[in-house]
Amino acid sequence: MNLYLGIDFGTSGARGVVIDEEASYIQAEVRYPFQDSPAALTPEIWQEALFVLVEQIPNQLRREIKAIAINGTSSTVLLVDAAGNPTDAPLLYNDARGSLVLEHLRSIVPPNHTVLSATSSLTKLLWMRQQPSFSEATYFLHQADWLAFLLHGQLGISDYHNALKLGYDVEKLKYPEWLENLQISIQLPKVLTPGTPIAELRSEIADKFGLRRDCLVCAGTTDSIAAFLASGAKLPGEAVTSLGSTLVLKLLSRTRVEDARYGIYSHRLGDLWLTGGASNTGGAVLKQFFTNAELESLSREIDGSKASDLDYYPLLKVGDRFPINDPNLPPRLSPRPDNPVEFLHGLLESIARIEARGYELLQQMGADKLSRVYTAGGGAANETWTAIRVRHLQVSVVASVYTEAAYGTALLAMAGGRRGEE
Repeated sequence: MNLYLGIDFGTSGARGVVIDEEASYIQAEVRYPFQDSPAALTPEIWQEALFVLVEQIPNQLRREIKAIAINGTSSTVLLVDAAGNPTDAPLLYNDARGSLVLEHLRSIVPPNHTVLSATSSLTKLLWMRQQPSFSEATYFLHQADWLAFLLHGQLGISDYHNALKLGYDVEKLKYPEWLENLQISIQLPKVLTPGTPIAELRSEIADKFGLRRDCLVCAGTTDSIAAFLASGAKLPGEAVTSLGSTLVLKLLSRTRVEDARYGIYSHRLGDLWLTGGASNTGGAVLKQFFTNAELESLSREIDGSKASDLDYYPLLKVGDRFPINDPNLPPRLSPRPDNPVEFLHGLLESIARIEARGYELLQQMGADKLSRVYTAGGGAANETWTAIRVRHLQVSVVASVYTEAAYGTALLAMAGGRRGEE
């Protein structure tokens, strides 16, 4: 029996899912919650999480794993030396220090390009280029690239989902001339189609964990695209909202939509385009004020059919990416009523409003008309929030078929494993 392992590195922890050839039954599910805040996470913790996840899978299943794929948070990046050792701390998905090089970048890249964001991979790379540690680096990698390297041992390989915000041209499948003209004195990753087999496991890794030596490691993806793959959405007009620490929208469209002014970009997905954006609002803001138990009990006291009069823009810190792309956008969390039920109602309503504004903007820019929204992430289980969102979105809102991004990544591994057999 061939099994397939998908590993998801999100903001709150890492997860693994093992599926069989039918993909209809999850053989094993493993987790590694991060104890520290995302900003305190280091590559050493990522590596520990990766290996602990693999060790948690029952021995008899490990021996049947034919292929592995990994997703990471989009635009979480790091520099490594010729041996793959990190030369400095990684820059995480929401790190906006690249805003310092944005003006310089605007003079080089086409107007309204995806990379023209304070948090894009390319702005981070240009910021890194100004740091003393840059001279020690040989490769620039995304989180998923580096984690896969730990398994297959080949440096400098990425996928076109992770590489989009580095400036890779996903239509022509090459780095554009303007990017090559930057003459960055470091190795940019070779870019593959997500799910492409890269190499077999390093023999020492296979032997250490009791995995097959012919187990393939495949090119990965980002966490939000993995959640989309897991959802069951397949038709133009179908969308997935990921209600995790942040709010991520993905709408399947026949038309490619890109506009950095609004933080809108499109990922290639076969012959279609996965258009959307990511906002810094979401579950992380809710957890600043409420425990999981409070969120559950207080939500039950809210009447989701009635609108809240509170108009917030819930953020943990200044700045958002989508549907307003403004690194200086201030959080708006007042007035705060004394009644926690009213306060939570206002937060849920406001995040739903931002979600609806995001989908409206995508359609105004030319994407297919929204027909159905699947929901992934922790917020998918909140029935009150779903009722509020239906009111704003005016379409059917359903839970994703599978809510774990790791399941979507396991589907990629399965596609890669089958391709490796051809």
